Amino acid sequence: MKTTIHHNDTIFEVDLSQPIDISIPITNNDENPIAWYIDKPVIEPVEFGEWVGKVSSGMSSTNFNNILFNPHGHGTHTECLGHITKDFYSINQALKQFFFRAELISVNLENKEGDSVISKDEIQRVLNGKAPEAIIIRTLPNSSSKRSRKYSHTNPPYLEEAAARFIRESGIQHLLIDLPSVDKEKDEGKLLAHKAFWNVTDVNHLNNDARLTATITELIFVDDVVQDGAYLLNIQIASFENDASPSKPVLYKI
Repeated sequence: MKTTIHHNDTIFEVDLSQPIDISIPITNNDENPIAWYIDKPVIEPVEFGEWVGKVSSGMSSTNFNNILFNPHGHGTHTECLGHITKDFYSINQALKQFFFRAELISVNLENKEGDSVISKDEIQRVLNGKAPEAIIIRTLPNSSSKRSRKYSHTNPPYLEEAAARFIRESGIQHLLIDLPSVDKEKDEGKLLAHKAFWNVTDVNHLNNDARLTATITELIFVDDVVQDGAYLLNIQIASFENDASPSKPVLYKI
């Protein structure tokens, strides 16, 4: 079922019956990916005395669960610059549009001083002059183990500061990546790529040209069967008044 889309003075066709979900769900088992030194999520029924909010318990007509999770460490999530600022900014207020022209790229990692990094040169080479609204970065080698990887204390790959700045200067508003962070796991709180992408020079006093509506989505997974190229991206979030929300980015081939 192809649909004609009018977006920013551009007309193109997408098949809305063929969505490509690139999110990693939140589960309460050991298959859940984990970052930032926390335990796996908890999903369990509410209990009041002997009453248990679970139909299979025979005590309840409904399933009635509490969920304890951290959006940054437990699955695909979308964040705004409130993630690094002294003042509060909410992803629910920052993200007001949900469809974007996006480019999916696969990038090779480079070894620099013992770290695996995504360099500016590699981003520039693969984009080859394109400047979409959103960029989706798939790191190579790609493996389905990313869906359940335990990242804490492993020094995962990250985005060079210069690469993040290049993405910003290209006019790209939304950055999606299959890593737990665009920054190095242990960087003494420098957060160089976050700051470069959002154009934040001082987390205590936000500069006027900071990018309030730009977002970063981390811990996605893009299967190898999905080809590099142009897509319509739909970023779905839960309406949390928080710096980040669990999210469900979905692609539609253009």
